[in-house]
Amino acid sequence: MDVTPRERLVRAWFDSWLRGELDDIAALFTPECTYIESWGPEYHGRQQVAHWFQEWNTRGRVLVWDIRQFLHQGGQSVVEWLFHCAMADGTEQRFEGLSLIRWAPDGRMAFLQEFGCNLERYNPYAAGGTPVFPDTKALWF
Repeated sequence: MDVTPRERLVRAWFDSWLRGELDDIAALFTPECTYIESWGPEYHGRQQVAHWFQEWNTRGRVLVWDIRQFLHQGGQSVVEWLFHCAMADGTEQRFEGLSLIRWAPDGRMAFLQEFGCNLERYNPYAAGGTPVFPDTKALWF
């Protein structure tokens, strides 16, 4: 299977998280990039993205960030993935997600927005016409 230059950049970004080390962020993101996490935080500029990466890795570790597929359309890509992290306080998160990426003309990421999906799925109408919801806390997104 051929891997496109865009896919190589995304894989390099995900691999950085798995290693907890950021090599060359300038090769991945434009200086004025925007990055939006699935649960709300928004970072503006490559320096802020790099700061977030370094700071976050003092509090947690990404255990799994598996890419399931890439979809490309013009100057955009969507990446479907499975994510699992463990935080220093013992909290673990597992969820599926998508990243919407807009590419700059030079081939680097100019915009990345994440969307998350809970892995704990259920049918609230399994017992009939009245919905029944679990008595558990939903994930942060």
